[in-house]
Amino acid sequence: MENKTYALFLGCTIPARVRQYEQSVRAVAQRLGIRLVDLEGFACCGFPLEPVDHHAALALGARNLALAEEAGLPICTLCSSCTSALCEVSRTLSRNEEERERTNRLLAKIQRRFQSPVEVRHFVRILLEDMGLDRIREACVRPLDGIRLAAHYGCHLLKPTEIHQGFDSVEDPRVLDDFIRSTGAVPVDYSRKKQCCGGSVLMADQRTALEIARDKLAELRDLEVDALVVVCPFCGVMYDSNQKVMEKIFEETYGIPVLYLPQVLGLAMGMEEKTLGLKSHAVKTKGLLEKLQAQAEG
Repeated sequence: MENKTYALFLGCTIPARVRQYEQSVRAVAQRLGIRLVDLEGFACCGFPLEPVDHHAALALGARNLALAEEAGLPICTLCSSCTSALCEVSRTLSRNEEERERTNRLLAKIQRRFQSPVEVRHFVRILLEDMGLDRIREACVRPLDGIRLAAHYGCHLLKPTEIHQGFDSVEDPRVLDDFIRSTGAVPVDYSRKKQCCGGSVLMADQRTALEIARDKLAELRDLEVDALVVVCPFCGVMYDSNQKVMEKIFEETYGIPVLYLPQVLGLAMGMEEKTLGLKSHAVKTKGLLEKLQAQAEG
């Protein structure tokens, strides 16, 4: 398949809190020949406003879609919630004339207009459908043999199925495990694989949110995984940035590095630690990198 050009949609959390995710995506995309374009004016996807003001959320999402439509580009997202939100907006406005007209009246105030559906795909899906596992495997010149990695799918990468066209099974997700396997690492199965990170209730009930995240970290600690692999910035914040908080509250130690999938792919492609932003994590990756080095030398 001929490589496409995509408008890169970063959302709100990545530029503010997890630049290493963006950094590793750009590095991996460049290595594979995926062209990512930065469109001036991209802003919030509207997801946080949906429970409060449905019409405002639609307008925010539609504004971003209109920018991509004007540029003639499909959108590459990195945040699972942004992906879900923008896909739902595109689907709703394409099918509901009343909602489309109402939204376009709001967009007219800033000289924008939503006209037709815009393709929105998460970087994971682009890797799978545009590149394929065989091409990824071929690019992995430094296999991560012996490294045990657990995939976290989260709530919005695959759901709702009707907007994601069922590119992976919600009940038995495999795509992240397949990518992990393509690097030579061992995908670790575990009972809480499909469990939420807890981030959705963090603002309403911090302890409950942290308890949800803690359950997964405790299980993975007992399974002796080398790292947790995520594909959503807020999931990353929950498990990485809040891990020390959880250790203090629950008087436990987890010590589980949290990597974004492109960082894992980048490591297997032989990229340097600095290139992938591996020093930017709250839970240090030094132990993982030392094990990887030892495996390579052994």
